[in-house]
Amino acid sequence: MINEIVKLVEPKKLEMNFEELNLPKNHILVKPTYMSICAADQRYYQGKRKKEALEKKLPLTLIHECVGEVLYDPKCEFSVGEKVVLIPNTPYEEDNIIKENYRLSTKFRSSSYDGFMQTMIHMRRNRIIPIQNIKPEIASMLELMSVAVNGIENFIEKAHDRRDTLAVWGDGSVGYVTALILKSYFPKSKLIVLGVNRDKLGYFSFADEIKLVNEVDEDFKVDHTFECVGGAGAESAIDQIIGCIQPQGCINLLGVSEDPPHINTRMVLEKGLTLLGNSRSGYSDFKKSVELLQNSQIQDYIENIICDRIEVKGLGDIHSAFEADLNNNFKTVMKWNI
Repeated sequence: MINEIVKLVEPKKLEMNFEELNLPKNHILVKPTYMSICAADQRYYQGKRKKEALEKKLPLTLIHECVGEVLYDPKCEFSVGEKVVLIPNTPYEEDNIIKENYRLSTKFRSSSYDGFMQTMIHMRRNRIIPIQNIKPEIASMLELMSVAVNGIENFIEKAHDRRDTLAVWGDGSVGYVTALILKSYFPKSKLIVLGVNRDKLGYFSFADEIKLVNEVDEDFKVDHTFECVGGAGAESAIDQIIGCIQPQGCINLLGVSEDPPHINTRMVLEKGLTLLGNSRSGYSDFKKSVELLQNSQIQDYIENIICDRIEVKGLGDIHSAFEADLNNNFKTVMKWNI
């Protein structure tokens, strides 16, 4: 079988490659159908990664947020046409202590491994999960949801049990999905979302309170926090969090920053804080996310942050989608028809 694979060969330059696809034994052949653009993919496309990273990674097939349909399963455990979510993490060793998304040998699609911008892709059977009663464009957000679930599950395991007031810093897609799932996990806790854009904060109608970061005063205190800012704003967000969080609180870090932020370790020590790093996700996180999306209200909230739906039939449409995404407050979804 000949597979068409889209490669980013340099920033803003895509090429179509044609490769022979050999189906490994017991793997499942899947056709990608819907994808959403992540900020990480956008950084590669725009050339916003450091030069050394681009030279090491490119050429690279982008996109790690994807759903598809089964084309062939040699064991017939999945039926042809069955809708599935594709898991971008691919572990290569077992470890009963380290989760699959933190093992150094694990490969991640659209980073250390080609992503999903292909006409067909073979997947291990434990790297796909069936999805039912979910619109495919909403289901394309499952990877993002799974990242939030991973962070919240880590928080439950590591943080102390006083969880009266929880706060999320960040008014983008990661902050939105993390806050939404956090409210689902802890409906009785007071959830506060802080950001810099009042219009974007208006989307967080499920939160108990929203605040602009410049509205925070000295009396504002929270038990635990989730930092979903990343980038250039991460340093000021973390600094503000350290000032607001109660002693022995947990600062859950989910925002990705190209340049390392300075952190006030003196106050981290004085307050006895826990800084908990969270990245990517694994099978169990996807499974929980699929279960969460069976709730129609959560589906509606997720659909609210789809800003653009773009049908992709060729390379020009991909360029259009990535450029449109730059101007969107939240998510851009591609209907994949290559």
